Amino acid sequence: MKKILWMALCVLLAGASQADEFEAVRKAIKSLAPNVTIDEVKPAPFEGFAEVLLGAQLLYVSEDGRYLIDGTVIDVQNGRNLSELSRGAVRKEKLGELPGAELISFKATTETRHQITVFTDIDCGYCRRLHEQMGQYNELGIEVNYLFFPRAGVGSASFQKAVSVWCADDQNSAMTAAKAGQEVEPKQCTNPVEAHYELGRQLGVTGTPALVSSNGTLIPGYVPPAALLGQLNNIE
Repeated sequence: MKKILWMALCVLLAGASQADEFEAVRKAIKSLAPNVTIDEVKPAPFEGFAEVLLGAQLLYVSEDGRYLIDGTVIDVQNGRNLSELSRGAVRKEKLGELPGAELISFKATTETRHQITVFTDIDCGYCRRLHEQMGQYNELGIEVNYLFFPRAGVGSASFQKAVSVWCADDQNSAMTAAKAGQEVEPKQCTNPVEAHYELGRQLGVTGTPALVSSNGTLIPGYVPPAALLGQLNNIE
């Protein structure tokens, strides 16, 4: 019993110590932007700094709260983009929380080798080009899971098209028709389109198509099927 109480006390003390450690960091952020929401503060992957997540923005703040770095940090010795690794972990976590029912999926027609999430805009030219080659992606073992990111914003014509696709009786067929420039029957229903859009903004999506691998790596823009398979083989 004493041993259990001692372990619990150690955990509480460790948590308090970590909170105190980051107090100066939080104060520094709030002094610059009092109304900002700090999503997470944790030790940076290099000494003397904390890593701070503000939505899609990643900052590094010295533990004493004096210095702030807003930019990409590279581990030159090991050739690693430390900032992208952290952002990738956040993307993986956030996308992993989405229920499968919120995705419009085009399954691999052979053994599934990779799964990607694609933030898409119905009217985006390169999004349409990607969808035209959906059969090739699927034949290569790449499963494509769509989320909506109407670049013109909530309430735009592209947004309404996305809602109609989501509310269609056959979402996959409606998506294919819409991507081909065909008119989809206007429909309304409870839908996640706005939530998809906000999630994309939170994860740093600024253009479409935005491809995210299963490990959270962001691949911006259209990539031909064979080239995408090569990239996924290298990063996963």
